[in-house]
Amino acid sequence: MKYIERAYPWLLLAPVILPVVVWGGLIYPYLVPKTLLFYAISFAAAGAFALLVAQGRPFFWARLAKRETWIPVALLALAYAASAFGIDFYRSFWSLFARGDGLLMLTSAVASYYLILLFADRAFFERLLRVVAVVGSAAALYGIGEWLISGGRIGSLLGNAAFFAGYLGIALFATLAAARTLARGWQRAAYAGAALQVIAIILTATRGTLLALVIALLVALVHLATRASGKKRVWSARLLAALLVFGGIFFALRAELAKVPFEPVARIASLSLSDGTVSSRLFIWKNMVAEIQKTPWLGVGAEHVDVLFNRFYDPTQISEQWFDRSHNAFLDYAAQYGIGGLLLYLALIGSFFITAAREARRGDRPTAGFFVLLAVTYAVQNFFVFDTVSSFWLLLALLASFSAASGDAHRDTLPLPAGASPALWVLAFALVFLIVPASVRPALAAHDLSEAYTYQLTDVAREVRSLSRGTALATYGDLEYGYEAYDMYANNQVAALAGEARIDAYQSTFSLVSTAFQRYSYDGRTALYLAHVLSLAPQGITVDKDLLSAALERAIRSSPKREQPWYVLANLSISNANAYPPSSKERIAGYAAARDILTRYIDLVPTLSAPHFVLAQLFYASRKPAEAAAEAAKGKEYYKGNLEAARRAATYYETVLDLPNAAYFLEEVVRLDSQDAGARSDLEKIREYERSKK
Repeated sequence: MKYIERAYPWLLLAPVILPVVVWGGLIYPYLVPKTLLFYAISFAAAGAFALLVAQGRPFFWARLAKRETWIPVALLALAYAASAFGIDFYRSFWSLFARGDGLLMLTSAVASYYLILLFADRAFFERLLRVVAVVGSAAALYGIGEWLISGGRIGSLLGNAAFFAGYLGIALFATLAAARTLARGWQRAAYAGAALQVIAIILTATRGTLLALVIALLVALVHLATRASGKKRVWSARLLAALLVFGGIFFALRAELAKVPFEPVARIASLSLSDGTVSSRLFIWKNMVAEIQKTPWLGVGAEHVDVLFNRFYDPTQISEQWFDRSHNAFLDYAAQYGIGGLLLYLALIGSFFITAAREARRGDRPTAGFFVLLAVTYAVQNFFVFDTVSSFWLLLALLASFSAASGDAHRDTLPLPAGASPALWVLAFALVFLIVPASVRPALAAHDLSEAYTYQLTDVAREVRSLSRGTALATYGDLEYGYEAYDMYANNQVAALAGEARIDAYQSTFSLVSTAFQRYSYDGRTALYLAHVLSLAPQGITVDKDLLSAALERAIRSSPKREQPWYVLANLSISNANAYPPSSKERIAGYAAARDILTRYIDLVPTLSAPHFVLAQLFYASRKPAEAAAEAAKGKEYYKGNLEAARRAATYYETVLDLPNAAYFLEEVVRLDSQDAGARSDLEKIREYERSKK
């Protein structure tokens, strides 16, 4: 027991290292190992806590009397209730490999909050701040190195620029708070680490976090300029004025600055309502609010934002294909857990201000100020992004330890009823055992999926064995197994494989996707993937047409404006028609049915460029050149620099030998995809032909 008591504080601190944990042997190597390790640490810490309570170890139980400490568990309880009445509790609980943000993660994070709250003292608080400073600075240094080597937006060891910036937006203020209690040499090192974190945030070019830091700086300067005294007040007022003047100059010159070849400056300068990303986000937020109003009290349960997104998805307004977040944490909480979930989330952020006020009354105003700025930064940046396990746990851990350090409670031993101690021992062992289904088996399944990706073209038999082995583990990765198997088959194996290898790949993919289709009846993505897989069946494979029809019907019902199921439906009519001789009634009727399908889809999204070119190609194949030219003209009118539309346009104009238009769209394809050797070759042939005519 002595060893458990010594190890316990380090178990509570262990998740601090998550941002720098990466394992290349897993699918999604940046996020999956962080999530699975977090589950394992959480179960181990909870088990150790149960044993310490059973042995009579005293904790700060009186801290639970503060009303704000009940906010996390209230949010957790509401999340479970909303998910129980939501779309699918199983998916709400486990989430996906790619996200790891379901009820299990929320439960682990909230449990960690209470374990820290009941244990932490001032020394633990200071230790947590210092470890965060070290890890945050190391991640920032790695990210800066990444930028020096490859340029562009950096994701460091979190694999995504927005995730990285969101994490550093919290770690930065913990680093500044840590510096206050360090000796002079270490203090300088901490400030240097904070500077590295600011530089890394700038290099992420994440506008939400940059805006959040600017607002936090303005809040700090306004406070110091109005409440401080002496030189501090004067310098704060001068800096505030300089910042406002700089902002005015930046705004006045933003058209020119948007052309600067430094992405952080260019992205900020290009920020406007007409910016593609901004207009897309505003469209999503507007429609998400409308969807929230349909289930305002309990929402749809955790991890089902994608179902709402699919309902209003519009390719003319949204560039991303599959969203499972609205890129606004406040809307995500309201969508998943209803209005109550949003209010509790706001209250959770508000807890920082309550605790900071208590700390300020104790006399430590600088630390209180840093935590106020942390809360401001977190709230502003999460209006544009969302949490990962690294940032959300850190937020709760800092809140718990800050609340503990600002209180005056004393340790008490919890009186246990007869028989409670053996029960706690059983609970402890059960919690440790749960590491196997929560962490070990998913890690093995993620590894098997990664192995399947590795051998998808070179050794299909091994790929199939890896998928079968991973599926047999019966983890929550089943839905993603279908997604990734589809991606391998449709985007790589169909073109690269032949014969028995392709048949084996098809049958494995069909088994995974069809199983997910039967189990997750609400998932439009799986329905679309199944329909597409069936339409790509190798020659000699009998396709279940009823299943294909059911998949297409569900895909279109789940996401009416998504173009792919309409294309599959039209292609089926064309394929059936092509089985008959040219000019036969059956072929003419099949082509007419395909044209009708595309026309109905165009009525839904009239300004989407690509389907006009598809319909133009079909008109041309039906010997209706005038109608084809009219549709192509519409497609060209609505073209907005989209790769798929450019490819379809180039194909059409090459077919009708309209070489100037073909060259224009081939140039667009090469601009948008520099690796497209076929488009580059066709473009060179057209240019050579035009030169020969001269």
